[in-house]
Amino acid sequence: MTHIAHIELDDRNLPPPTPEIDQERKVAIFDLLEENSFALPRRDDRVVPDGPYHLTLSIQDKRLVFSVRTENQKLAGEFHLSLGPFRQVVKDYFQICESYFEAVRTLPPSQIETIDMARRGIHNEGARILQERLDGKAEVDTDTARRLFTLICVLHFGG
Repeated sequence: MTHIAHIELDDRNLPPPTPEIDQERKVAIFDLLEENSFALPRRDDRVVPDGPYHLTLSIQDKRLVFSVRTENQKLAGEFHLSLGPFRQVVKDYFQICESYFEAVRTLPPSQIETIDMARRGIHNEGARILQERLDGKAEVDTDTARRLFTLICVLHFGG
C-alpha cells in the first residue's frame, strides 16, 4: 500500500474550532502523517496514479468529499460520501469527548480510564463505518481510518 504525504482540511466555511477540537485535529494530522496506509484500488482497468497522495477533506452539499491528488497535484480521484451513516457516531463521539475532557479536570484516574475506554470504542466504530464507506474507493488500515475519523469529526463540528 501507499500512503498520504499531505493532508488538508477545507474548513473555510466553518466556525473556528474550540481549543480541544483544534488539539484533536493537530494530533490526528500529526499521527496520520507519521504513519498511514492509503491506496486507490484499480477500477474498470484504468491506471491508478501512484502515491504518495495529497488528501483534502471537505464537506460540500452535506457530503464528505475526499479529493486525492498525486505529489505533482494531478487529480488521482475524488469521491463523495453521504454524512448520514456518520451522524450518530459523531454525535456520540463528541458527547463522550466532552465527558472525557471534563473528567480529566475533575475525576480520579480510574474513572477517567473508564470514560476513555468508551471513547475508544466509539472511535473504533466510526473507523469501521469509514472503512465500509470507502470500500471500492480507497483502501485504508484501521489506524488510518481512526485518524481520518477524527478529522471527519472536526469537520462535523463546524458542519
